[in-house]
Amino acid sequence: MPDAPADTTRSGEAADGVAPDGTVRADGAVPVSVRVAVLQLDVSAGEPVAARVDRVLDLVADTARQADVVVLPELWHVGAFDIPAARAHAEPVSGDLVTRLRETARAAGSWLHAGSIAEVTDTGAYYNTSVLIGPDGSLAATYRKLHLFGFDGGEATVMTHGTDLVVAPTPLGLTGLSTCYDLRFPELYRQLTAAGATAFLVPSGWPARRIEHWRVLTRARAIEDQAFVVACNAVGTHAGVPMGGHSVVVDPQGEVVAEAGTDQEVLLVDLDPDRVTAWRSAFPVLADRRL
Repeated sequence: MPDAPADTTRSGEAADGVAPDGTVRADGAVPVSVRVAVLQLDVSAGEPVAARVDRVLDLVADTARQADVVVLPELWHVGAFDIPAARAHAEPVSGDLVTRLRETARAAGSWLHAGSIAEVTDTGAYYNTSVLIGPDGSLAATYRKLHLFGFDGGEATVMTHGTDLVVAPTPLGLTGLSTCYDLRFPELYRQLTAAGATAFLVPSGWPARRIEHWRVLTRARAIEDQAFVVACNAVGTHAGVPMGGHSVVVDPQGEVVAEAGTDQEVLLVDLDPDRVTAWRSAFPVLADRRL
């Protein structure tokens, strides 16, 4: 597992050789705790996009002071099912929205997975694009959603499929990026794992009517790939679709570390990235892959 970037601050380090909870690993090392904040946002219709962006940026600024990594939902600025709004408010990654998110992350000195935005390129192509921002405000990675939901409708009628797998170093270790509907395609996560991922960040706009699928699939991806899954969903109703909430953090053994309800809330969770290495060593199922 790669080291975190030198300028990353991790909570829970202890100078006396003992973690805050008194834990010491078998090798005598102190577990390093990474505090992750999952911002389950209300994206209900009726709130102007500009007002929502201001509100969310204030919330990110407050939360980032308490966390090493902050995660937002999918298309939170417009609502994942509001396709006309996504088209109307699409911006390039160099636009005002991402610029303000970068400034917010830099001011707090925290990593920010800014969920996803509706991106439009200079060629007129639209993408559902996740943005990962470093604590210095740098654009650490972008991921264009590979699997577009809607069959013959929805985002598939407006957005273009991404083509690239994205794994980036974060305080959680090498981290694979995916978005919402991607959860239904386990081969994506297996490829991210083969590329070195030990954690997955999953922003989402998952509807309430299929929330039990969400709860099963987030755990399944963690179990199959022996990795942390940090999955941030939205709440509220937009475009006539109630969002399901239940943002969740799952550990490498598939145990739910924390789960939100169905209202706007912030999950704050301390994770030890080395648990992935320990579990993969203790139960080396990935070494038995034949396909």
